[in-house]
Amino acid sequence: MPEEITQIFDYKGQPVSCRVTGSGPPLLILHGWGSSSRVMMPLAHSLSDIRTCYVPDLPGFGATPPPPEPWGIDDYTDLAKALAIEVAGGPVDVLAHSFGGRITLKWAARNGSKTLAASESDSGPGRQPEEAASGGEPDSELLKIIITGGAGMKPRRSFSYYRRRTTAMVLKAPFALLPGALKAKAQEWLRTTAIWKSLGSSDYQKLEGVMRETFVRTVSEHLEHCLPEIPNDVLLLWGREDEATPWYQAERMEKGLRKGALVGIERAGHYAFLDQPDRFQRIVRAFLSAE
Repeated sequence: MPEEITQIFDYKGQPVSCRVTGSGPPLLILHGWGSSSRVMMPLAHSLSDIRTCYVPDLPGFGATPPPPEPWGIDDYTDLAKALAIEVAGGPVDVLAHSFGGRITLKWAARNGSKTLAASESDSGPGRQPEEAASGGEPDSELLKIIITGGAGMKPRRSFSYYRRRTTAMVLKAPFALLPGALKAKAQEWLRTTAIWKSLGSSDYQKLEGVMRETFVRTVSEHLEHCLPEIPNDVLLLWGREDEATPWYQAERMEKGLRKGALVGIERAGHYAFLDQPDRFQRIVRAFLSAE
């Protein structure tokens, strides 16, 4: 077993646990919703001979306590960037699973927007804007990206989803005319009732307090609009039997990316790196080592 240490990173007063193993250029590994660094460590150990792997427990998961107030994707993105710079020493490659994919897409799109804006401002009279926009590599702390079972694409909705949504609207309607303070108090009471909780997903029903609101904020943001802004090389490594983030979402993600490539892994689901670990890590090695 490769040597492993755990660091505690102080992020704006928030302690963040981060496991570190291996040697070589830094690879930041981000876990999914409801998961933790523990699930990602077998993969980190398998890559430890070519990369120094940094595997945090994101706030609200594993050994890291929840944030002091509800977070959105942008808050987790700020944390990931801080980890890359202050813990891993950046620039970093990133391998992200599920919810970690949401964070990575937002992060990469931010950097892409800045790079594109800088390129356009530098274009001179003798230089075409498209040349300025496409001529440079992304100048950021984020290098190659691997996303597996990545969340962030708008899912196809079932009839039961719309039925639950309509029921929620009916339940909230009586409180619409109440004054602000009373309305907020009434809606807070509604969220504690069994009928309201039954309308949420299984993930939602397991949560309380800050993490429940964090879940709502993060899953309700879809990231298709971010894809064209991402200048990085992105490998989408997907289990062909993934039911949580199905294959059609991977295809949509690939289509929207400027430099994306989709590779499917047979007989693998949402946790392809656990279902087919040898094949998964061989593909990751080839991608990371390619010039």
